[in-house]
Amino acid sequence: MKKLREFVKSTLIGGLLVILPLGVLAFVLVWVFNLIHGAISPLTNRILSGTGGQISELEVVVANVLVILVLICVCFLVGAVVRTRLGKWLYDLIEANLLRRVPGYSMIKETAKHFLGENKQTPFSSVALAPIFGNDTLVSVFVTDTHDDGSYTVFMPTGPNPTSGNIYHLKGENVFPVDVSVEDAMRSIISCGAGSSTLVNTFNAAQGARASGKAAGDRP
Repeated sequence: MKKLREFVKSTLIGGLLVILPLGVLAFVLVWVFNLIHGAISPLTNRILSGTGGQISELEVVVANVLVILVLICVCFLVGAVVRTRLGKWLYDLIEANLLRRVPGYSMIKETAKHFLGENKQTPFSSVALAPIFGNDTLVSVFVTDTHDDGSYTVFMPTGPNPTSGNIYHLKGENVFPVDVSVEDAMRSIISCGAGSSTLVNTFNAAQGARASGKAAGDRP
């Protein structure tokens, strides 16, 4: 019964950690949409009232499309300003002194960057599992550098914010690369481990193949 409660609890929490960032992003988008809709409502109301008679569904759709176009233009304008030297400096200043102090801001930003494909400059070359505690406990790590003596430098992120973590320098025999994409591993970390079955199954399959190969090599 205890195992069942733990399973239900961990499953619900894992699902919540997957859905919550998406829900927050959706909430922010809806909030921005309503904000712009309210700001340009005098214009849309004038357009709709100019049609005369009862407002049709098509006219409402046209008004909403206008709001979306304004939102796209605002995003483009902000992006263009941030690309300038002065705009980037001002944004970095506001982010460092204000935005990053808002709870959840960093997680939402990293989640949005990940799903929008803006993490192309990631220094992570591959995914691996490593027993950093000297026992059978394995942690998910990203290989960030390899060395001439066969050792690795790895980064162990903390979930659900993968931008923080610890750096370890490990011997080659203590790093077990797995054939899992960096993107899939990042999703698992953002989700606090939810969806990591692919990583674990790949590791177990590789270990089984390695053991079978070693046993075949030991046969006379």
